Amino acid sequence: MKSTHKLHSPIGRHIGKALSVAALGLLVFGNAFAVDSPVGRWQTIDDETGKPKAIVEIKEVGGALQGQIIKLLNPSKPNPTCEKCEGERKDQPIEGMTILWDLKSDGNAWSGGKILDPQKGKVYGAKLESETGGQKLKVRGYMGVSMLGRTQEWTRVP
Repeated sequence: MKSTHKLHSPIGRHIGKALSVAALGLLVFGNAFAVDSPVGRWQTIDDETGKPKAIVEIKEVGGALQGQIIKLLNPSKPNPTCEKCEGERKDQPIEGMTILWDLKSDGNAWSGGKILDPQKGKVYGAKLESETGGQKLKVRGYMGVSMLGRTQEWTRVP
């Protein structure tokens, strides 16, 4: 009895191998792209003192990124609140506070969102860029245009 299944033919075997290689490539390269994503936990570094400041967890919510402070490192006082914030954040605990929101993918960066500086109580425009294979994150806060701002470098927490 002769098999009519196409994978038993030489062409069918080549197609099967090509599909297997393509699937493996998607797994390998798909994971490489995911590593560059800012989604995950980051240790913030104060750009003025160079010291670790907090752990921020960045998540994707509704197609945009948002970041929340999950732990303050060496706070100046126990359970600090956002004394200089306005509106709903006024006098709220800084730990647990959302400080990044509405960032959308923009090629190799994420932009169009906002970042809150809880010490100053000010909200700035925000831009994120992943570097070093997703192990470093350049976080830029600015007023008006990106050139008028400052950048912090955050490191990924394993």
